[in-house]
Amino acid sequence: MPTQPSSTEVVAKSGPTRTTGRDLRRLAAVAVVGAGLVGLGMAEYSAPAVAQFKPGTPAETLSFAEIVERVKPAVVSISTTNEVKVADRRGGGGGKPFEGIPGLPEDHPLNEFFKNMPQGQGNPMQQRPRQAAGSGFVVSQDGYIVTNNHVVDGATKVKVSFDDQEEIDAKIVGTDPRTDLALLKIEPKKPLTVVKLADKNPRVGDWVLAVGNPFGLGGTVTAGIVSALARNIGGPYDYMQIDAAVNHGNSGGPTFNLEGDVVGVNTAIYSPTGGNVGIAFAVPADTVKRVVEQLEKGGKVSRGWLGVKIQNIDKDLAGSLGLKEPKGAIISEVMASGPAADAGLKVEDAILQVDDKKIDDSRDLARTIADLPAKSTVDVKVWRDKGEKTVKVKLGTYPANAEAADSTDEQPEEQKDLGGNVDLKQLGLSVKAGPGKDGGVVISDVDPNSDAALKGIKEGDIVLKAGNEKVSSPQDVAKAVKKAQDDGLPAVMFHIKKSGDQTVLVAIPLNKS
Repeated sequence: MPTQPSSTEVVAKSGPTRTTGRDLRRLAAVAVVGAGLVGLGMAEYSAPAVAQFKPGTPAETLSFAEIVERVKPAVVSISTTNEVKVADRRGGGGGKPFEGIPGLPEDHPLNEFFKNMPQGQGNPMQQRPRQAAGSGFVVSQDGYIVTNNHVVDGATKVKVSFDDQEEIDAKIVGTDPRTDLALLKIEPKKPLTVVKLADKNPRVGDWVLAVGNPFGLGGTVTAGIVSALARNIGGPYDYMQIDAAVNHGNSGGPTFNLEGDVVGVNTAIYSPTGGNVGIAFAVPADTVKRVVEQLEKGGKVSRGWLGVKIQNIDKDLAGSLGLKEPKGAIISEVMASGPAADAGLKVEDAILQVDDKKIDDSRDLARTIADLPAKSTVDVKVWRDKGEKTVKVKLGTYPANAEAADSTDEQPEEQKDLGGNVDLKQLGLSVKAGPGKDGGVVISDVDPNSDAALKGIKEGDIVLKAGNEKVSSPQDVAKAVKKAQDDGLPAVMFHIKKSGDQTVLVAIPLNKS
């Protein structure tokens, strides 16, 4: 059976002139590092693209084939079945009437066919199986497999298959939605190829290989580099960004370094179109290690929980608090009956340190607390009333519904304009009376060119506190601003209640003119 020409051969044969061995090596290298540029219509490749390779390097050493041969047998395709409820298309028994087939023209005969079906008395909601696919990889000889939580979430059946396409039933050992990781277990019928999680973090620019099951095409290998580290795509944990092609079905699959170790688990892509655009995100190996260890032992991950809402401290907030630098995380809300409330932490406390770990920002604090065992006691150093204070806090267990628990305030009542507007020109805003359930005054106008506008303050927002004092009239706000000026503060802090019950702390610079 004739072999397909390699990419090196294709490039060499497609050139307009005679190619020497030296040129062949150059073109082969460019084929690897510059292949993604073909679609941009570039007329030719430039010599600097091969600068990273040593002169005289044989073209065949640029292949990833040996690594792929070692690691690919440990990568599995995962198929899941979920039972989902769907409305009875016949509209009988109280079900919703048929609303059409997505993507089908309204005048298509099939739509008319279903609409005219006889009315039935069936169950208005029927159980229909829905299948999905993903990827995973073997991490132990006895059959533990790592994948994404969203690949198996809600699954009633899970099957895995290797390159030989033999399907094996798998059970879900445990899941962790917060890192989007899951651990499966199979009973292997033959010895398994195992891959290990990397002991060292990759560098930006390192080669990586993604292996997985994109669009159900199992055993697919793509290559790229580490594009960035410590990406924030939501939650307290950092993600690694790669440009190897990752598509639907790659979820849960491994990203390998050139030693054949797993440096990340592919979990998300950035895609305006739904397809690969060269931006994919992977859970780093060090996070995977910690999570998998807990899932194997107990089927779940236990995290510390402080019970506060926090935000970053910018330069203006630091100035309003009397801090020398914008470091740490400031508490904007304390959860009722949570660990922080029990320990006496307060709104406007700036958390600077947890035990011996200094806190850089709010994500650093969230990650630090989450990595601590639940029920452990920690020393939390805070900045309060222009001085440092250490508070002992016994951490709780991070609840599954923590996001829901955060929203504890009632919706504000409809605001009434009771007159008495106060124009705070030095802040770029005006306030008016309008007590809601939580008291406060309403922001009636914001200068679009002001610092207040840049910080997201909008007309209709409610000022609950100004300068750490509760306000019930526009005059209270004016007094707080004057006091901040008299104290020589560079900014005045506001507790602002936004729509949707979110309370934020905003420090607005005082106009020194």
